[in-house]
Amino acid sequence: MGIAKGANLALSFALELCALAALGYWGSQTGQGVGFAILLGVGAPLLAAVVWGLFAAPRAAVRVPAAVRIAVEIAFFALATVALLAAGQPTLAAIFGVAALVSWGLSYVWKQRQV
Repeated sequence: MGIAKGANLALSFALELCALAALGYWGSQTGQGVGFAILLGVGAPLLAAVVWGLFAAPRAAVRVPAAVRIAVEIAFFALATVALLAAGQPTLAAIFGVAALVSWGLSYVWKQRQV
């Protein structure tokens, strides 16, 4: 079971990075014109990373109630999934969304995340 728990932690981290990449991809595909595409492509993942670091990261800068942290986590992964859908990548959105949901659920069952 230790290997599975370690693999889930690694998957969780990879999914966090993939979420940032998905937001960057969405921004680069959504922006009208090169300047706006670059702004959204860099700004969306940057904003998401700041919010994650402040409220949801294991060593978050701001301690919030568990319900707030869970809401931030759900919103983070949901927005990344929706971003992939909006960018015309439904298969990637489905794979990412299912992987995030399974990993997130397992991390709570295995007490890898604080409730």
